Amino acid sequence: MGAVTLAAAVAYAVLGLVKLATFRASTFDLVIVDQAVRNYAGLRLPYIPVRGMFGDRGMEYVQLADHFTPLYAVLAPFYWLHDGPGTLIVAQAVLFAAAIPFVWLFTRRVLGTWPAYLVCVAYALSWPVAQAVAFDVHEVMFVPVLTAIMIERYHAGRMLPAFLAMAALLLVKEDMGLMVIGAGACLIALGDRWRGVLTALLGLGTVLLVRGLTISVFGGDAKDYWAYGHLGDDLPGALLGILSDPLGAVLLLFSEEAKVDTLLLMVWPTLLLCLLSPLSLVALPHVLVRMLADRSQWWQADFHYSAFTVVILFCAGVDGLSRLSRLVKRPRDRSLRLAWAAGVCAVALTLVPRFALDQLHRPDFYTEPRAAAAAEAVARVPSGVTVEAANSAGPALTSRTTVLLWGPTSHGAPWVVADTARWEYPFGSPEQQLSAVAEREAQGYEKVFERGGYVVLRRD
Repeated sequence: MGAVTLAAAVAYAVLGLVKLATFRASTFDLVIVDQAVRNYAGLRLPYIPVRGMFGDRGMEYVQLADHFTPLYAVLAPFYWLHDGPGTLIVAQAVLFAAAIPFVWLFTRRVLGTWPAYLVCVAYALSWPVAQAVAFDVHEVMFVPVLTAIMIERYHAGRMLPAFLAMAALLLVKEDMGLMVIGAGACLIALGDRWRGVLTALLGLGTVLLVRGLTISVFGGDAKDYWAYGHLGDDLPGALLGILSDPLGAVLLLFSEEAKVDTLLLMVWPTLLLCLLSPLSLVALPHVLVRMLADRSQWWQADFHYSAFTVVILFCAGVDGLSRLSRLVKRPRDRSLRLAWAAGVCAVALTLVPRFALDQLHRPDFYTEPRAAAAAEAVARVPSGVTVEAANSAGPALTSRTTVLLWGPTSHGAPWVVADTARWEYPFGSPEQQLSAVAEREAQGYEKVFERGGYVVLRRD
């Protein structure tokens, strides 16, 4: 199992580091997290000026006002060893892989040794993890290992580490209380009613406290990520909207093809058996909130959001098979268990070509025609300055400059690194990016470098 864990960590790290080295990582969100962790490492508040200036909140906007992720602080000591976004990419790779031993322990206890190996390979190759490690770094890095510890330790009868892992989830993001509510529902379904009720109340209280008070105390606005205006103006309004039309809310879950595709992709890796287990209740609130939102990127399989629940659903699949085998009165049938685990592993393999891990065997993934021009452009920017950088250029500058996101609105930084050859967020088109460069020159910026579509501007 150590070899599987190590191989997974290496593969995840290579995927992220190659994208960083070839200027295919992005300022949103890699630089955001890098700025927060660097400030923690310097024993400062986790200021994220790149996000603050983008949202007109100022240079001293703190990460806890954007997303409530105080757990980023645990990464700070690694910045004392190596200060840069590559550290985050490696840390994320290790954290995703660290869930594997706990998934193995849980599966071995329920199904046996060989099924445990196959399920862990399936997790290591799973598309939610692949998409997460391919898209910079995010707070989701903490969730698979914490949910794996929570489920495995509870199943082993070790309540203290199980509930400590659950409590740590509340430090990952403001909506993790929803997952804790789901954990409470699962415990109730399993017959552990008092713990279940207390857990659900803890999750609910945390969601209300963090979204209703904590984020605003740090200078944020809980409405920044409110994506349910079609249901109501706020949480009470949305709940009333759902209660007034429950059938409409159910239909909303399946209202887009992308939603249906993602839901099927989430349960198919377990051959649908996750649906037979109460463990799926842990994931249910988080999945419902995604599918009810009005932001299409939250529904899609292309981003990192499904990695929040991937371990839960694999463990639910293991438990679902165990329940099914008891139902059909074959509780000790090793061939059934091995056949299911082999099927799960086969499904994971068939999905690899569709998602990000498939890039690792393609030679063109390791090269980028414009990487040399990009490297020369960022090298023109001196250390210690503030620079507005194109979304793909920011990660190469963040360890030695204060990076702001280059966009249509100027922030007055003395240096600008622009990209006019390909579309860069938050612009609408490369043509708009060319216009932005012309506008900066009209404002008094001097062009000091131009090659391969990259333009470096300076203003004294």
